[in-house]
Amino acid sequence: MRTKLLDLHTGGSETVTDITPQCTDFVAETGGDGLLNVFVPHATAGVAVMELGARSDEDLLAALGDLLPADDRWRHRHGSPGHGRSHVMPALIAPYATVPVISGRPALGTWQSIAIVDVNIDNPHRQVRLSFLTSSADGAGW
Repeated sequence: MRTKLLDLHTGGSETVTDITPQCTDFVAETGGDGLLNVFVPHATAGVAVMELGARSDEDLLAALGDLLPADDRWRHRHGSPGHGRSHVMPALIAPYATVPVISGRPALGTWQSIAIVDVNIDNPHRQVRLSFLTSSADGAGW
């Protein structure tokens, strides 16, 4: 299994950060078939496979704001107001995604991208672990 750690700066505001280019570059080096796993080792961020642009990322952040308001209702309290919601968000947007890779390219749909979703304004630095699991050469499995 190949692995790589990305360092991201998501800033001090809620963000949806496109990491598709980094994922594409990572698996292109293999030229083969397999699975790409994208994992965010943080308790307050997630990975989404979705359409980006066309304001879909803004819609996602708005929906999260409606579902998880940044107010004082949260029992987990430290950091900025509403920080507890950041710890609930990964239950809705998982901290991982797995994407098939065919001939060294992520097999994403036409409008799909891989993104890091971060509503935690207290931690602008994120790491993302990319892992590539190749299929066996004889086609018998992993």
